[in-house]
Amino acid sequence: MNPHFDLVDIRLLINIADASSMGRGAEKSFLSAPAASNRVKSLEDAFGVKLLYRNNLGVTLTPAGETFVHHARAVFAQVDHLHDDLNAFASGIRGHVRLWANTTAMTEFLPRGLAAFMASHPDVNVELRERLSHEIVRAVDEGVTDIGIVAGDVRTDRLETLPYSDDRLVLVCATNHPVAQATSMDFADTLQYDYVGLAESSAIHRFLTQAASNAGRKLSSRIEVGNFEALCRLVEAGVGLGVVPETAAIRYAQTMKITVIRIRDEWALRKLRICVRSLDKLPSFARDLVDALIAGSAQFS
Repeated sequence: MNPHFDLVDIRLLINIADASSMGRGAEKSFLSAPAASNRVKSLEDAFGVKLLYRNNLGVTLTPAGETFVHHARAVFAQVDHLHDDLNAFASGIRGHVRLWANTTAMTEFLPRGLAAFMASHPDVNVELRERLSHEIVRAVDEGVTDIGIVAGDVRTDRLETLPYSDDRLVLVCATNHPVAQATSMDFADTLQYDYVGLAESSAIHRFLTQAASNAGRKLSSRIEVGNFEALCRLVEAGVGLGVVPETAAIRYAQTMKITVIRIRDEWALRKLRICVRSLDKLPSFARDLVDALIAGSAQFS
């Protein structure tokens, strides 16, 4: 016989986990502390496992509790999606897909595939968000987003992945910059110079900030801009160095006085992958989007 529990129980465990407190978790769930405790006890008895460690300082999840809350978050993400999708149907839209991607995929690789998909699926909306790869993996795993595009060696153990494209980051500088004669450089050696960066909220900005920290240095950004073209124009004007995808660097070097320099660090060459919880369980229009993205990336191969 399967244990019985409802959405109130699921939300309660999430709230307790977030608060590390039975009382505050109960309050957030609009329950009294005794009622919340009884619900947790009933869950533990039904499953035959402890979900919480209780002590004078509060409560923490047991390994079984962590598993329960992991799936609980996915359940509520799907409930939220259900509301959104039904509202979309009520508005005349017959499909809604959530897609999260890193900066390079967003600007360099996605537009062609997305444009083809949306032209052939006028009744489907796509919700697109830019995030860091590890955030994307977690969001796909928890059901917050349907499809993710990640880069590098981020772990995707519980997800299905498909190869998408290659992403090489390169250094760009003004043609009269002190490093302009170099053909390749270690990223750490560039950090003595000022940078033109992307907006602090961008995934690539946070990635480079972390890479600088890993090298024991700090990324010195004189100014932050919203896109690769603006970045390259300021680089051309001598404001500082920049790091952009190679595809963007080559494109802008055709019309701007900038020099493109290879970054020797291993992280500069990254494999982009599409990740989903289960390709077979995606709606047909979401699988069509995956196919369109892969087809659109073929031009960069």
